[in-house]
Amino acid sequence: MRHKKYRHSLGVKKEHREAIVGAMASALFTKQRIETTLARAKALRPFAERLITLAKKASLSSDAAQKLHLRRQAAARLRNPAAVQALFDERASEFLNRAGGYTRIYKLGPRGTDASPMALMELIPASDEGYKKSKRKGKGKGKAKKSANASAPAAAKPEAVPAASAAADAPAADTEVKT
Repeated sequence: MRHKKYRHSLGVKKEHREAIVGAMASALFTKQRIETTLARAKALRPFAERLITLAKKASLSSDAAQKLHLRRQAAARLRNPAAVQALFDERASEFLNRAGGYTRIYKLGPRGTDASPMALMELIPASDEGYKKSKRKGKGKGKAKKSANASAPAAAKPEAVPAASAAADAPAADTEVKT
């Protein structure tokens, strides 16, 4: 079975897709921020994060042969020596304490010419802590509280007003002013 064989095909053949994503990753590592279509940004994200992981492994490794091997693997995918150098020498040290999630995609508006959705993709700075997770209320807790309030004693509820006194306190609805 060939389920989920192609994830982000971008409408081109495999070789063309690899060239597109490699060129975008080279630009991302040299410039730290690129603007592209949303589909291409989504295709670039896993590719770029794998390369950053290779650079992190190389910087943590003490074996020179392993470092060279990892650099050559990245060079085979990027095909740009300046981008490989920027990734391994400058960017890898920024991501050593980060456990994934090295890129961020911001959705922009549609492009003016063909209305394709645009995106801004950037490398996350090392000082960025990300969004703080808020505590969410559980769905089951709210229903449990309501049922607990429903079983409260009837004495806590206000007593019913007799009908005769309620009619005396209410204003007369029959009085109309005609002019």
